[in-house]
Amino acid sequence: MSRLRALMGKEFNQIRRDKRMAISLIVPPTLQLLLFGFALDSTVSHLRLGAIDWSQTPESREMISTLTESKSFRLGGDYASVQDLEAAISRGKLDAGIVVPYEFARDLRRGTPVDVQILLNAANANTATIAQGYAEGVILSYNQTLAGEGVRPRIRALGGAPPGHRGVVETVTAFLYNPGLVNAWFIVTGTFGVLLILNGSLLAATAMVKERERGTVEQLLMTPASTTDIVVAKIAPLFVLLMVMATLAIGIMRLFFAVPVRGNLLLVAASAGLCILCGIGIGTFVATFTKSAQQAMMTAFFINPPLATLSGATTPVEAMPSWMQPVTWLNPIRHFTIIVRATLMKGSGVDVLWPNFLALIGFTVVLVSLSIWRFRKQLG
Repeated sequence: MSRLRALMGKEFNQIRRDKRMAISLIVPPTLQLLLFGFALDSTVSHLRLGAIDWSQTPESREMISTLTESKSFRLGGDYASVQDLEAAISRGKLDAGIVVPYEFARDLRRGTPVDVQILLNAANANTATIAQGYAEGVILSYNQTLAGEGVRPRIRALGGAPPGHRGVVETVTAFLYNPGLVNAWFIVTGTFGVLLILNGSLLAATAMVKERERGTVEQLLMTPASTTDIVVAKIAPLFVLLMVMATLAIGIMRLFFAVPVRGNLLLVAASAGLCILCGIGIGTFVATFTKSAQQAMMTAFFINPPLATLSGATTPVEAMPSWMQPVTWLNPIRHFTIIVRATLMKGSGVDVLWPNFLALIGFTVVLVSLSIWRFRKQLG
């Protein structure tokens, strides 16, 4: 134990002297969590809406006003022809357009269907889909307003479903675990696992390669310490520092994004520890096949992006092709993300999450064992 303490003290001193490594443990994870949480938000607001009102009636002006007074759209100008409106959308001056027909008010009071054309810039398919949902929701609200005034409207958007018959089915939706539909909760809890694997692998690979470049590995072999002592002394300091980073990340999620903590934080900490060990295992394994820090970082970049993409961290796994979804179960970040989201937002416990814990433990044992085997072989 005295030899192990001495080796671990040497590793901590080496990390402390390397200011860039100490900064990389704090600054990048903090910035990445904040940037991803604020920037990767699918909520779209204040879309620029151009309007063509051929009806020029109080009813048509009220409907356009209802659209532009919401936070979803803002009036980007009135246009005289569809060609001018399409040209403005093509040049990027508008995000969407609405065309109100001449017979709008007359057909509305007669109870006959009215086609209101919505033009959307579908170059960004995600924004176009969201804008379509916004427009349909605002028009539905407008219909309810007219119904309260004694007018029985039957407005439908162009390309939408045809108006129904006498029977009407209404839905009452309840949003569980995230009543406010805060998209940042999904993003930051997924980014958390990506950061642990990414920083764990890069730091472990860089530390191992720099040790070899400096020639201190040969000096360690001349000491009475065994190879097990050397391996443990290499892993333990990185693990402790990365656990501090994980604690900081949890604090950021709670402080800046108000992510709830409905479950046991010890489960999150335990799964974070396993995820960190997976990252250290990947980094150590990579370091044994590379000769310089640059090669180690480039090799890690071939591994980490696929892990992040196939984890369900920032995009739902259900949105991936059906043949690709089973592959995500071979990703430790996928299991960690499930554990974190279920623990924090749902309050789930080990009785529900034990399959994911077992998977994380299995990944940890395999990756750490491979890295130790390769490192022992390199020392030999």
